Amino acid sequence: MPETAALFSYIAACILIVVVPGPSVTVIVANSMRHGARAGLLNVAGTQLGLALMIGVLACGLSAVVSAMASVFDILRLLGAAYLVWLGIRMWRSDGSLGTGESTPAAGNSFVLQGFVVIWSNPKALLFFGAFIPQFIDPAGGAVAQTVFLGAIFMAVATVFDSLYAFAAGGAGARLTRARVRLAERISGTFLIGGGLWLAFARR
Repeated sequence: MPETAALFSYIAACILIVVVPGPSVTVIVANSMRHGARAGLLNVAGTQLGLALMIGVLACGLSAVVSAMASVFDILRLLGAAYLVWLGIRMWRSDGSLGTGESTPAAGNSFVLQGFVVIWSNPKALLFFGAFIPQFIDPAGGAVAQTVFLGAIFMAVATVFDSLYAFAAGGAGARLTRARVRLAERISGTFLIGGGLWLAFARR
């Protein structure tokens, strides 16, 4: 396992990386404002499933394969971006039923799927892990075990901070008056569209 000093440095780096909002956070915030914190937390569950799969891929030493399939992952990234933009447009076109109790919440598994799709629509995250985590691996120890251990720490940090975003946005949405519901929906839709454009124009 990494030395204590290196481990604390790694945790600090994870926190700095996670607190900066990215496409995943835009989805979490948008859904939390629209459907409540539970929806955002389900998004978090989806992103964590995606991260777990990424860590597994990295632990198996498949990052080189991912690099070789750059064009395939570019297609995946664009599809994910289009999905976010579509969700954002739907929210912009919403009729404000959030404030009347008439809105039917989306199924929980759809929020989990959204989180999973968004994290895998950003393949540079996998390439980032492939460059970031090995810097903290002790050559004297087992690389696979350390990769899984460090990946689990990153997932824990991401779960904590992404959940805080969900609770904060969900609380804000719950306090909205009827007159401000449409505005909140459009803000949420803008977050989603912005996240989609972020993915679409992001350089690998």
